[in-house]
Amino acid sequence: MRVSEYVNYDAVGLAGLVAAGEVTPAELEAAAREAAEAVEPRINAIVETWPTDDEPRPDAPLAGVPFLIKDLGVPMAGRRMELGSRLAAGHVAEADSSLMRRFRRAGLVTFGRSTTPELAYSIATESALYGATRNPWNPDLGAGGSSGGAGAAVAAGVVPMAHATDAAGSLRIPAAHNGLFGLKPTRGRVSMGPDADEMFNGLVVHGGVSRTVRDSAVLLDQIRGPEPGDPYFAAEPPRPYAEEVTRHPGALRIGVLAQAWGGRRTNAAVADALSRTVLLLQSLGHEVEEAAVGLGAAWEEFILANARLVTANLTVLVDGLAAALGRPVDSSTLEPVTLAGYRYGQRVSGTQFAASFALRNQVARSLGRYFDAYDILLTPTLPDLPAPLGTFNEGAEALDGLGWMARLGERSPFTMPFNVAGTPAMSVPLTADAGTGLPIGMQFAAGYGREGLLFRLAGQLEQASPWSGRTPAVWAGSATGH
Repeated sequence: MRVSEYVNYDAVGLAGLVAAGEVTPAELEAAAREAAEAVEPRINAIVETWPTDDEPRPDAPLAGVPFLIKDLGVPMAGRRMELGSRLAAGHVAEADSSLMRRFRRAGLVTFGRSTTPELAYSIATESALYGATRNPWNPDLGAGGSSGGAGAAVAAGVVPMAHATDAAGSLRIPAAHNGLFGLKPTRGRVSMGPDADEMFNGLVVHGGVSRTVRDSAVLLDQIRGPEPGDPYFAAEPPRPYAEEVTRHPGALRIGVLAQAWGGRRTNAAVADALSRTVLLLQSLGHEVEEAAVGLGAAWEEFILANARLVTANLTVLVDGLAAALGRPVDSSTLEPVTLAGYRYGQRVSGTQFAASFALRNQVARSLGRYFDAYDILLTPTLPDLPAPLGTFNEGAEALDGLGWMARLGERSPFTMPFNVAGTPAMSVPLTADAGTGLPIGMQFAAGYGREGLLFRLAGQLEQASPWSGRTPAVWAGSATGH
């Protein structure tokens, strides 16, 4: 299969070709590798690739589809997982995680891992270990993070979808920056086992980014559900998410939050895109109005509690890696901002850590009351367009753990609360900036466990959106010359 043909299919389409005997998994993998070779020098989205020996079941729903896992959170037996950090360089996973086993059962052919900022402690994928990942729409700009490699690789046509994680927007941010669909599932929807019961006290969830809505729906169908020993799990949906994509959402009541919590003003281009999205929703029969949405706490309290939760967990992670690999925790192994966060986490007391959960409850209750009155909350995914490489990290060496969390909150204020509350949220590429052509993502959030509603709305929007069919400047289908 030529790359120019390969990039025209989504994951479900490729699996259909395999099932029909029109192409083999080996041919798809060869096309994916050729696509990676064509674009990788310009985007730096892939840490490494490896030979594959998996023989997916022919009847697996995603049999033969090339796939990338993030360099964090998904141990794959015999493969390196370095978390974007010199501290973990060379670390090899001994066994598959529960999620990795589900990827294999789904028929995905995982042939490499994508880039992440160090320990996913940033929303800019620009690590000291592997360098900066570039945006396929404009390689002078960032691809977002922390799943920036996944976003750039999918947008560039290397794979139709890729694994991603989300702790404060890390899946939705690269989806928005790269013109992709990305849904953050409900807390407890995807197991963290067997090495963890939850990650960063439930802030982290697993999912994926994709070029089509149905790909993300099918992927979530394959990876959702509990594993033995999970401390909690979200109730199973009434029907597969793949079926929800083609169901009509009905007339929804949608509230709009144009300006973010914390006072960060929305860029004029993003505000214009939001206005156009409102008009699109109204044309589809939805009731859309401005909404007042509280978090149950002041923004400064929200940031402080998150700083304590995140850095305390970061400290445990760093200490565990250092002990396992016999390495020091200093500037030779950690970047300045990570080291500062580690030291801040060392000073978080047990009472301060425990008190942070009261804020999590306040946010969850406040957003829960909102979703009693509205079906969906619409916000921009981000208040700004993608920034030039290096912008996010300017002056970062002067920030402690609290200062860094404040910066994260300033740049991604719309995404973080839904990780704290544990509710699902998705970024949908509906339009572009008229001046630059850069994609602009819109975020839609729903109540706990209501991914099905989001997939129904996303399927409707995908059919109506003018965004469909656009490709970035760095695109494998054209870069190969085939």
